[in-house]
Amino acid sequence: MGSIDANCASGGGHGPTVNTLPASWYREEGLYELEKRAIFSKRWLCVSHALRFKEVGEFVNFEIAGFKFFVIRDRQKELKAFLNVCRHRAYPIIEKESGEGGKVSILACKYHGWSYGLSGNLAKAPRFETVDNFDKTMYSLYPVHLRLDRLGFVWVNLDSANSPTIPWEDHFDGVDMQPRQKDFSMDDFEFDHAWELQGEYNWKAMVDNYNECYHCTTAHPGILATTKLDTYDVKGIKGFIEHYSEPLDSVEHKYGVQPTYFFPSAAILISDGITYLTRFAPKSATSLKLEYEVYRHKDCTQEDFDTMNPFFKQVETEDVGLCNAVQQNLNMDTYIKGPLHPHNEKGVIYFKNLLKDVLYKHMAEEQKAGRKIFPARRTDGKSDEIAEEEAFCRLACDGNSGPKAVPQW
Repeated sequence: MGSIDANCASGGGHGPTVNTLPASWYREEGLYELEKRAIFSKRWLCVSHALRFKEVGEFVNFEIAGFKFFVIRDRQKELKAFLNVCRHRAYPIIEKESGEGGKVSILACKYHGWSYGLSGNLAKAPRFETVDNFDKTMYSLYPVHLRLDRLGFVWVNLDSANSPTIPWEDHFDGVDMQPRQKDFSMDDFEFDHAWELQGEYNWKAMVDNYNECYHCTTAHPGILATTKLDTYDVKGIKGFIEHYSEPLDSVEHKYGVQPTYFFPSAAILISDGITYLTRFAPKSATSLKLEYEVYRHKDCTQEDFDTMNPFFKQVETEDVGLCNAVQQNLNMDTYIKGPLHPHNEKGVIYFKNLLKDVLYKHMAEEQKAGRKIFPARRTDGKSDEIAEEEAFCRLACDGNSGPKAVPQW
């Protein structure tokens, strides 16, 4: 998808009014399950930065829309990503909350003692050495596609295909080469800390909120006191939205803030002293976890850090309160939709159009196939026995019964 359509980009008021997504899109479990299949299981997700994995064995655990995985630096000093599931009986390898990190010398399952090397290879399966035809090479951890961009940000794709169905370039080509960031580098930054907030609202409410500053005048006194809000603008390009604004002339320290949203569920905010990475991690149709990583420039003074860091945290906390209140009304099933301003909310319009395009295309693929498509599902070269058992489960779950419905075995 390209730039925002001409009406939205111009900021003009002519032409038909564009509405919000229906309230049902923010609360229905069925739509959320479609989003998991169409978006989170096959789109590129920006999750962290290489600076958080400086030493061999350093890892961070993640859970986004129910998908659990981790990123780790292996003994060859390469970054790798794996599903957080033991290949034996599906116990998690990393027992940390999403967003938490640590350091290990070996990846060990605490259920039956299976262990893996940092590159995901199965190293030990107790007592299976006596099992005929057991091949350890067939039971490495499930790999997850991983990519580093020019600035060192870590992207993953959960698609089970050998090569991702959707190339990173399709949505993010040029995101790490923005003209405003041509002289920017993360080389002089260090990972400082991570923190989180809980939200009782749909992840898209947070994305809507992030991609407009129409609400800043009334809801963010800190932004109002430091920013020329009449200069605020956004630019949608493929799968990302660049944000632009200028500080007030009266602001003594101008930190050069440059936010960018990445579809579907991440954003970075680059400034002279701090870089913020935000993950909007859905937990259900009506809840999410906001996970933040803070990177600090080596020349950022304590005074500047103590100014910027609380400022950003205050804004994020204010947004959570706004979105929590919105979701309560979306859940009532009385409000259906509202009008979007063609200029002040054009980022929301861009996101809406991108989201619909992705969901409609995936649903069309499912209708053509006559079944739901789960891109992140691993197949492992199914045996006839597994195929029969899964067919039986589908029949039971679909509510079909009777002699003709029972598979023959």
